[in-house]
Amino acid sequence: MTFFKNPPSWQLSEAAATSETLYRDRRRFLKSFIGAGIGAAATTLLGCQKSQAQISDLEATYKLPEIQPLPTNPAFARVDRPITNQELASSYNNFYEFGGTKSIWRSAQNLPTENWQVEVTGLVKNPRTYDLDSLKKDFSIEERIYRFRCVEAWSMALPWVGFPMKDLMAAVEPKSEAKFVRFTSFYDAKITTGPGFHLGSLPWPYQEGLRIEEMANELAFFAIGIYGRELPKQHGAPIRMVLPWKYGFKGGKSIVKIEFLDSQPATYWNTLIPHEYGFIANVDPSKPHPRWSQAREKFIGDTPNFDWEIRETLPYNGYGEYVADLYG
Repeated sequence: MTFFKNPPSWQLSEAAATSETLYRDRRRFLKSFIGAGIGAAATTLLGCQKSQAQISDLEATYKLPEIQPLPTNPAFARVDRPITNQELASSYNNFYEFGGTKSIWRSAQNLPTENWQVEVTGLVKNPRTYDLDSLKKDFSIEERIYRFRCVEAWSMALPWVGFPMKDLMAAVEPKSEAKFVRFTSFYDAKITTGPGFHLGSLPWPYQEGLRIEEMANELAFFAIGIYGRELPKQHGAPIRMVLPWKYGFKGGKSIVKIEFLDSQPATYWNTLIPHEYGFIANVDPSKPHPRWSQAREKFIGDTPNFDWEIRETLPYNGYGEYVADLYG
């Protein structure tokens, strides 16, 4: 497959992608999580008026240093919708280590990102431990505009900054026995327990997994930034997984360890609710969640009054030409 290609018919202009303030909440999920049982529900996206002080505080979390130079990969420069407003995407986030609502951007600022390291280990010829400087130096950084689809049936379009996962694979050289990859997120119960959200009995740290051929796909991406700047903490700083053909929960945040394995690893949501959250978790409009349809989604764009568009969900989130052959 040629890396640079004419954009497929489902793509639109960069001006048409989603903004940054709208990554919000699995509120009903967490009510049942803490109460009668563990479950998730499609969330009604509700807006609220922010004071000028709140807006200023929020802006401070994402007005981070710019990443330069920053070429945009022409194969992923356009999507079929507006880029989500930055304020919206920065204030609408799932990050359960820091609380059970979408508005975790304040508590997520407790995430310690200084002297960050990512250990790459397991069945590889060249195990490595990377810091952020070495990630930026060793891999070619670029911008990619991807559609983002949450399992809760809302979506965005986001301009991620980072590098393909396959580049890291080439550097560490997985052994032939490696069939799966486990990704582990930062966890410290003294830091990450969100206000009013008890984390004790859950399977922390958050872990996700891929088949090795999924990680090698050209879409699979490590993000170290968004909107041309360093990655805010509420987005999973300083490095997170981005897998645009899968539901968003597959994209582990604040990665500290990557392990190449010979067998399928346990993952967070698949461990908690295996009949609702599969290991593969590709976007599939024909396969409903046990408690809601996945055929349509609420697209969070750049409209401040929360009058967001209802769209038809595409198989593989519209990226079938890249990934469908992985699932024969």
